[in-house]
Amino acid sequence: MSKQSKSNDRDVSGCEDASPFTDPIVIAIEDHLDLHPFQPKDIASVVEEYLAQCKQAGFHEVRLIHGKGKGVQRNIIRALLAKHAGVESFNDAALEAGSWGATVVIFKSSVA
Repeated sequence: MSKQSKSNDRDVSGCEDASPFTDPIVIAIEDHLDLHPFQPKDIASVVEEYLAQCKQAGFHEVRLIHGKGKGVQRNIIRALLAKHAGVESFNDAALEAGSWGATVVIFKSSVA
């Protein structure tokens, strides 16, 4: 092995969980969330927090964009929504809004 290739042989085990960010990343709350940038292991917690923030912001309806693929993320999201106390209903988005690659969520009305 040359010196150059030896210098590139660094131990990176355990680095996959290390984050370069020390503070949470703040995402603006909109009526839709594209889940493509998130790791599958983070989807449930991201959706939970997003729904809580949207409900607090007064949204009545939101759209979660999970993609069509094999349906893995869609199934994770729908299982979460089925148990969520603040969700009235959910269904596939309209054809022009993502079809079965997105899920529209209707929140329960808050009675003051």
